[in-house]
Amino acid sequence: MTVVTKTATRKKTATQKADSKYDKKTYLNWYEVMLRIRRFEERALMAYSQQKIRGFCHVYIGQEAITAGMVSALRQEDKVVTAYRQHGIALSRGLSSNFCMAELYGRKDGCVKGKGGSMHFFSKELNYFGGNGIVGAQIPIGTGIAFAEKYKGTDNIAVCIFGDGASRQGALYESYNMAMSWNLPVLYICENNGYAMGTSVKRTSNVTEIHQVGDAFNMPNKAVDGMSPESVHEALYEAVAYIRAGKGPYFLEIKTYRYRGHSVSDPAKYRTKEELAHYKELDPINVTERTIIDNKIATQKEVDQIKAKIKTEIEAAAEFAENSPLPDPSELYTDNYVQEDYPYIRD
Repeated sequence: MTVVTKTATRKKTATQKADSKYDKKTYLNWYEVMLRIRRFEERALMAYSQQKIRGFCHVYIGQEAITAGMVSALRQEDKVVTAYRQHGIALSRGLSSNFCMAELYGRKDGCVKGKGGSMHFFSKELNYFGGNGIVGAQIPIGTGIAFAEKYKGTDNIAVCIFGDGASRQGALYESYNMAMSWNLPVLYICENNGYAMGTSVKRTSNVTEIHQVGDAFNMPNKAVDGMSPESVHEALYEAVAYIRAGKGPYFLEIKTYRYRGHSVSDPAKYRTKEELAHYKELDPINVTERTIIDNKIATQKEVDQIKAKIKTEIEAAAEFAENSPLPDPSELYTDNYVQEDYPYIRD
């Protein structure tokens, strides 16, 4: 397994040797998953600049290798919950580009009927539990989902994803203590892109190797190169096997990098142009494409066919969102939890 103990800095050359453990289908699937997310997010940014998308919007550009590795290491029956930078993870779990784009537009045909927006995608059918807007809220939620799976006697796992900023939340420590005490089937993943909302990891704690937080609970943990789908897959594959064997929780710190600011309103002046340029050399989509072509895993024509397919899909998603109606005001009170005998005034 390729594991790094510091922020990913390895130089990817123009020609990278393919890992023989992975076949053509796997490499092309990784590439398609990552490219779909990149093009979806770019189209969302364009729509936001046109004021077709409002409110908060946090894009996943640069972090796509994490979702690629997840797709090949998890089962569809596994439960996934994450934070508000979640469009890419939702797409990788099987939510369609049409329904996701319509949700960003706040339209009726969105994945949660236009009521959730950028931060609150959800799909019970695809075992995707969000998309949560409160920093760190998904950590106890993911722990509870894992408890439910153990209670029901399944061999499914809960995957709980959060950012480096959320790793300082008290709820994490309470959740880790509970998960280890009850031996819950949960994989905690910290997507460490280095800056939380805009404050670097080294300015928030003396523990800059976030995975080491697991040591306080005797929870197995590793740091992973999040710019490589191969490394992400291998780390998740090992962690998932450990959890399914009934050995309890596992914690991965996946070191990645976002090419955009925290949200669309963030100019990201807290980092240098040189730093950004360095990480763009590690772009997982470009590196994977070079790996596929240079190692003759697939032809340029096959890669171009994937590009054309994704281009058509994202254009269609934007058109679908444009044509979807706005939610009817009468829907305001549907899909909300209500205790019928509680004395409250609705009007």
